[in-house]
Parts: sequence; structure tokens; C-alpha cells
Amino acid sequence: MFQTFTSQTNPEDGPPRLAALRAHLADAGLTGFLVPRADAHQGEYVAPCDERLSWLTGFTGSAGFAAILPEVAGVFVDGRYRVQVKTQLADVFTPVDWPDTALEEWLIEALPGGGVVGYDPWLHTGAEMARLEKALGRHQISLRPMANAVDAIWEDRPARPDTPATAYPEARAGASSAEKRADVAEILREAGEACAVLSLPDSINWLLNIRGGDLPHLPVVQAFAIVKADGTVTLFSDPAKFDGLDLGDGVHVADWTAFEAALNGLSGPVRVDPATAPVAMRQILEAADIEVSKGADPCLLPKARKSAAEIAGTREAHLRDGAAVARFLHWFDTEAPRGNLTEIDVARQLEAFRAQTGALKDISFDTIAGAGPNGAIVHYRVTEDTNAPVRPGQLFLIDSGAQYEDGTTDITRTLPVGDVGMEERDCFTLVLKGMIAIHRARFPKGVAGAHLDALARAPLWATGRDYDHGTGHGVGVYLSVHEGPQRLARSGKAPLEPGMILSNEPGYYREGAFGIRIENLIHVVEAPAGADAHRTMLGFETLTFAPIDRRLIVADLLAPEERDWLNAYHADVVAKITPRLEADGHGDTADWLRAACAAI
Repeated sequence: MFQTFTSQTNPEDGPPRLAALRAHLADAGLTGFLVPRADAHQGEYVAPCDERLSWLTGFTGSAGFAAILPEVAGVFVDGRYRVQVKTQLADVFTPVDWPDTALEEWLIEALPGGGVVGYDPWLHTGAEMARLEKALGRHQISLRPMANAVDAIWEDRPARPDTPATAYPEARAGASSAEKRADVAEILREAGEACAVLSLPDSINWLLNIRGGDLPHLPVVQAFAIVKADGTVTLFSDPAKFDGLDLGDGVHVADWTAFEAALNGLSGPVRVDPATAPVAMRQILEAADIEVSKGADPCLLPKARKSAAEIAGTREAHLRDGAAVARFLHWFDTEAPRGNLTEIDVARQLEAFRAQTGALKDISFDTIAGAGPNGAIVHYRVTEDTNAPVRPGQLFLIDSGAQYEDGTTDITRTLPVGDVGMEERDCFTLVLKGMIAIHRARFPKGVAGAHLDALARAPLWATGRDYDHGTGHGVGVYLSVHEGPQRLARSGKAPLEPGMILSNEPGYYREGAFGIRIENLIHVVEAPAGADAHRTMLGFETLTFAPIDRRLIVADLLAPEERDWLNAYHADVVAKITPRLEADGHGDTADWLRAACAAI
């Protein structure tokens, strides 16, 4: 099994650990210290040895940070985690709504007399620290880079991951590592840059056509890399991970310990991404008088524009996954009303159906399986301590995904357990209307995700409702289920381009009652020009095929074009998934699927 359900932290550990950290800071002459949920690679997922925020505070969400001061310890979380954080923190920690309250504003108010706040420069980006330094300097609050203070008191900190790297087939990638390196080198030459420093594991693994197992659910090997304008790459990691692996001409592997010296030996301009690279990299280069060029990680856009081979593999992965999800939905429809299931039972059964495909490498994130009120916790992670029964009359929200070698999936469905209330059905239908609006969107080249986000929210806004997360994130191919720079969100500034894969997942959450989210993955394609088109238009191809529960839909709230889209989508689900079910001997699920996808 790929997911464990034990609680990772004990809130009772928080007070003594906080006291030990404060004592260490006092000995160092510091007023405070910043503890982000981050590692030196600045990706979303971190290894157990880098779970400092969770170890210190008990908060297990995938995003957030803490600011530890002598009298107050703030834990900053966004709208996805505001319910969760209340249940996980000991009372010595204070939840802070972020970004409603900015860290710099909070520090200025908490330290009216000024102070010195320490931070680990490997765990914060250049953009983040530049913003803080500018705001705090006017208020006699200085920032001091230092060795990590949490590590100094974490006596049983786990070791760094040591899983071996593996080759990713060129046929699946659609291009060789040499071709990708040549393309990135051309980007650097056009910018007049000598090289770029890479920190994101998914960028490095994509560039070199490798994969690994260093992080939970993200199939990467951790490393830093320097890619030069001639296409050569030096990889910094544990060389033993690459024993017997042919990385090709022009790729050299060095030990982690050689990285800082290699930075000091570079000739500029050196591209460093202020949004993704740890500020330590810039500080090392500037201290050596090497010119730093601020620019985006040069792998981000090429990686986001999927090759034809990656799109073909992703389509196949979603059809395989769709058959497994159909089996799960049939099983849930049969078993849940009997009242004998728990959230963990449901998550395990879905994982088992995926494993039975014979192609599952891992789940793509810890399954979110929330019954009733737990569904309102946007990124709820069930543990043995929180495991709730699935009761009749509830909504059940399940957000899950799979890692297959040919593609990464992510799907959310909200399911009724028996009869549910009219309010739940009304809200579900409003969420569905927003999801359909994104699926049907047609937009000119140059439009970004921020421009489309409102389409999904408009039906909810019309009734005074909203949700506190983005409408969609980018998705990789047997890489991260959360990929940039593409997003469907207010912060999504990157123009959408053909080949990009995104999620489409509006939702609605009533704290203490229920949560609703419906999610498909979509692929940006060129839209048919049309007889009167005056510019290039784009649209979305649907990748996810699984029924949307018709029992939760108030049909009268759907416009004719929305109803037509839903019926056509369900017809596609039947056409694409039932042959797979029948071929594998699951005719009973095929029959159930036809009924679940009947036209409305």
C-alpha cells in the first residue's frame, strides 16, 4: 500500500519542542526564527528529514510556515487549511490567516521595538526574502541567514533519502535528454546567459529523462544542477544513486558537497530563478562577485508544453484510471449505504482497484477521503485518529490520483450516501455549472489562467458563495501532480499554451457540515477556428472520464447548453470506459456505469 494512515505528529510534543527552539534562539542572540514547510529544492513535496514545520508544530498540511518569537508562535496557512490547522496545533501556537495577513505585517506588529529574525537561506526563495527585507528594514527588524535552528534541536531527524535513480524511456518522454538540453541551452544563449542553476527536482528529472523515489508520491531523485549554454549539465546529488545509469554525453555527476565550490567557480551571467531557487544560491554567487541574472527556471515552460508522446501516454493513463475509478464508484454505491465503511476503508479500496491495473507505480498524493464535515477540510488527510464512519445522509468527498509511467492522474468526485438534503444538491449543481464553464471555455491565445478563474466561480458568486483555493493547477507526466507555471487561479499569470495539462476543480465548503468538489483534468488545445474567427483560439480537451453523480444534480438549474455538455460527457465516459471493463470481466460495473451515465 502506498498510503499510511498513522498520525505523523503528537500535539503534546509541540510545547517542549517550542521551548527548546526558543532557548536555542536566545542563546544565539536572536529575536525569532522562520520555519517554512520547504526544503532546499523548493518543491511542494518534502522528505521526512525536511518536515520541520510538522515536527515542530504538528501541522501536516502541504503548505504553510511558522514565525517563532519569544512571546508568540504564529503558524500561517491559507484557506485550504484553516479548518485543519485548528485541529492539529497545541495552544502554544497561534493560527494566522495567510495571505490575508502578510508575514511582514505580522512581524512589524509583533516586534514594535525591532529585532533580529533568523532564517535558513536554503529554505526561502530570493523573491520572498527580497520582499521581507524591503518591508522590515524600515522598522528596525533585520533578517539573519543562519544554520537551521530546528535541525539543532531535532535529535532524531531522519536521514536524507537514498533511493536510486532510474531512466525514463525516451519513447514516453517524446524527446531525448540531449534534445531537451539543447533546447534549454538555446534559451540561455538567447538571454545572453552563461548557465542556469536548477533546484526543482521535477525540472531536473524532466531535463535528464530520469525518475526516482526520494519523495512521497513524486517520482524524482533529488539533486541540484548547473546547466550551461553549451548544453552540458553537472548534477549534484549522491553519486551512488546513479551507479550503472547512462545519463549521456555532457552530463557529469558530482557529490552534494561540491555544489557550493562549483557555484563559486562559475562565470556569469548565471540565471537564478528568484521564485523557485533558494536565496542561498544568489548569496553565494554575489559573495563571489559573479553576475546573477534573474529569470524563470528555463525548464518550466518546455516541461509544461507536453510532447505528443506525453499527451498520448496521459490519455491512456486516464482511460486505465477511469476503469479503476468506475469499479470504485460502483463498489462505493453498493457498500456505503450499508453503513459499515470508514474513510480509511474507502481510500484503501480505491487504491486497491488502481493497483489491480498492474500499472500503478504510486498514488500521486495522499488520498483526500472526507465524510460529511471532514469533506469541508479542503486538504483533509485521514489518519487512524481522525478516521470517521461513512454515514447515510452525508456527502462523501474523495480526491485522489495515480502515478503511472505514462501519466499522472488527479480526480475528485463528491458522492451521496443515500439521500442528502436539497441545500447540498443546490450547491453541488452550482459547482458543476462552474466546472462545465471551464470545460466549454474558448479563448484567444495569450489568455492566462487568472482570466478564466472567474468563469468557474460565477455561479457561486451569484448566490454569495465562493471557495478558498485555485480552480486548477498544472499537472506533470509521471512527475508532480502540481506543476507550474500554468494555473487556473487569480494568481495564474502564465498564458495558457497548447500542450499544458491542468485540473478543473471548483468547490464549495460548509465548515462542520459538508464539502463539495468536482475535478477533471483538461489539456489545452487549439480550438476550431470557426467561420468568423479573426485570431487563434484555444480550448480544452477532456482527459478524465468518470461519471458525475446525477443524483446530486438539480437539473432545472442547468442551462440547455450545460445539460448538453453533461450528457455528451457521460456518453463519452460510457464509450471509452465500458469496453475496458467488459474486456477485463467487469460486466456488472459496465452495466452500472451505463445507468450512472444516463442522459438527464
